[in-house]
Amino acid sequence: MLNFSANLSMLFQEFPWSQRFAAAREAGFECIEIQFPYELPWQEIRRQLDDYGLHLALINVPAGDLLSGGFGLAGVPAQQAAFQEAVQLAAEYASALDVPAVNVLAGRQAPDHPLAENLHTLAYNLAYAADIFAGEDIITCFEAINTYDIPDFLISGVAQMQDMLDAVQHDYLRMQFDIYHMARMGEDIISTLRENIDMIGHIQFADLPGRGSPGTGHLPLADYFDVIAHLPYRGCTGAEYHPQGSTLNSLGWLHR
Repeated sequence: MLNFSANLSMLFQEFPWSQRFAAAREAGFECIEIQFPYELPWQEIRRQLDDYGLHLALINVPAGDLLSGGFGLAGVPAQQAAFQEAVQLAAEYASALDVPAVNVLAGRQAPDHPLAENLHTLAYNLAYAADIFAGEDIITCFEAINTYDIPDFLISGVAQMQDMLDAVQHDYLRMQFDIYHMARMGEDIISTLRENIDMIGHIQFADLPGRGSPGTGHLPLADYFDVIAHLPYRGCTGAEYHPQGSTLNSLGWLHR
């Protein structure tokens, strides 16, 4: 199945938040994603979803200082209490908004601890998150992010995601497979999608290089979409790219 979602944290930024939901619906999307929805009351998001007949497919657990250059929460031993608070907040939003999957950003390696300790902490925290979200029948995802965009990210490839799944062993834990990040790390996109689809809870994409819309780089995204459409995957495929100009002018791929 192929069901596209618009990541409103990156798309439709030419509109204020109060207008992005309507803009996504008018552009043809029925599903959306929001990276960190917490600046908006969940009641306002619920109203917008209902008003425009939208489904919120994914949110992220708060990641602390990660996006401002820090180490984040999920893999830092000293931040476990803060991570658990972040999970509780995400669970409140996910439950109220009927979100089927929540993503945990692993974060960077904290230099005061050996890598093995960071990964052990991440595994513990993923198990904690999966337990909390499983109570609401919500899948917990975690993703690999390329180390060019975020150096020292704890999880940067498919094999590392597989290892983490093996370490945690939780029925509600899945990979989030971002085509852009995995292509930048040199992964074989088609074979890894086919071989891991049963372990993938969410898919996202952008073109390479530049993380732009399909057609701005060299990735055969139409071929990847065709593969996804024929896989036993029931989640959304999220457009998480930087439009060159207005979002509406970047959506030729969607109409094709």
